[in-house]
Amino acid sequence: MNSKLNLDFSVVEQARNSAKNIALDIQQFIDKHTTVAVERTVARLLGVDGVDDIERPLPNVIVDHIKEIGGLAEGASYWIGNAMIETGKSPQEIAEAIAAGQMDLSKVAKAPMADVQAAVNKVATATVAKIKANREERDAYLERLGEGPRPYLYVIVATGNIYEDILQAQAAARQGADIIAVIRTTGQSLLDYVPYGPTTEGFGGTYATQANFKLMRKALDEVGEEIGKYIRLCNYCSGLCMPEIAAMGAVERLDVMLNDALYGILFRDINMQRTLVDQFFSRIINGFAGIIINTGEDNYLTTADAVEEAHTVLASQFINEQFAVLAGLPEEQMGLGHAFEMNPNIEDGFLMELAQAQMAKEIFPNAPLKYMPPTKYKTGNIFKGHIQDALFNMVAITTGQSLQLLGMLTEAIHTPLLQDRALSIENAKYIFNNMRNFGNEIEFKQDGMIQKRAQKVLKEAADMLVQIDSEGLIATIEQGKFAGVKRAMDGGKGLNGVTLKADTYFNPFIPLMLGGAK
Repeated sequence: MNSKLNLDFSVVEQARNSAKNIALDIQQFIDKHTTVAVERTVARLLGVDGVDDIERPLPNVIVDHIKEIGGLAEGASYWIGNAMIETGKSPQEIAEAIAAGQMDLSKVAKAPMADVQAAVNKVATATVAKIKANREERDAYLERLGEGPRPYLYVIVATGNIYEDILQAQAAARQGADIIAVIRTTGQSLLDYVPYGPTTEGFGGTYATQANFKLMRKALDEVGEEIGKYIRLCNYCSGLCMPEIAAMGAVERLDVMLNDALYGILFRDINMQRTLVDQFFSRIINGFAGIIINTGEDNYLTTADAVEEAHTVLASQFINEQFAVLAGLPEEQMGLGHAFEMNPNIEDGFLMELAQAQMAKEIFPNAPLKYMPPTKYKTGNIFKGHIQDALFNMVAITTGQSLQLLGMLTEAIHTPLLQDRALSIENAKYIFNNMRNFGNEIEFKQDGMIQKRAQKVLKEAADMLVQIDSEGLIATIEQGKFAGVKRAMDGGKGLNGVTLKADTYFNPFIPLMLGGAK
């Protein structure tokens, strides 16, 4: 790509190399550790599902039992596989027996490791084949029905009731939406289990459950057939159950997942060791399933100033990119996040926003960038808000963004109503159509305000990454250099769910899925 911003791509290369070193340093820690969420994910992928008589999810039951007997370091695969050989039961039957108090895995005779691995791999291979078939089914839908042009029109539903969400999602698809995101209920990221079954009560969103995924997937397939366009489904693969939700999404053919390496640490105070280990497995699953991830750098600008701290967004994008590379996620599935969040009272703010968006596109040309709307400075004035969203849409089409989460004129007032969503879609469709090739027709002034802004942000990001490479990512987070939020390595939620792997540890899904998307 020729740089309209006259960027120095040797600086880009330097930044990328620093980010690679940062990610590789953390990967050494990741490779030595596992978590209860990773092991629950393994159990789910081996077929464990449902709840016991007091509504505890069976993946939690079996992994809590393994932890209680001191066996987490060996991994769920070992204990489940050994019990399969010695009892003849399936993983689901083993979980049910543990829940009923009829089995103690520590008292099951030990089979040879090679036999255990063979038994587990047989089940794992079948699950992986199912996920691969889902990916092929998506490809077939896209081939037959097609989809909307980029930027995809990406809207949210968030009633708390999955059945009401379905009605709103189908209405949005008929209005022109390309991606439906079902916002997750407030606080679910802090639950160390995934609720079971369809749900009708949630605050500020709807519970992410496998049953809800299945219901919404079916509804969007139906409306897609009706309107002749594939509709992508998005949910939130983050929090204390990050890899579990990735697995559920892969099984139910979701298309997009919020999946950031640092978001949970910074904005939900989830322990950094836990999050860094969990994000690796979650991204392996998303990569194999053909799911586009969305990273969360846009959130930095809700707590930090969008003009002064823009370089932290770019630095984090480089780091998220390298973590994704290590998990085998192709560039075409890296929805790196950024946002239109500058104070609208700033003179020439539009020019700086244009510089930011163009810079992201030039540095990550193959990534389906996720561009977030103005929210921080929405005031409740719906007319001004609609204009802010229009400027946001103009930047998106000019710079070739990919996933456009549409702003709502009622942002800061209430959860969007059907008519609010319709107006936002109408706004974006009008601007995208009328300005479709505008970006191809313009150049930026040599050494003008736009070029200088982008060059400045790139240099600051590269300098920051050199410093992080020197000090380490953990120290950087502890110092509060991302979003102005400080987190301790041994602080936050979920640390007690992290453990060192034993020498005999194995997770069959990592070799089966890693790089499988390629």
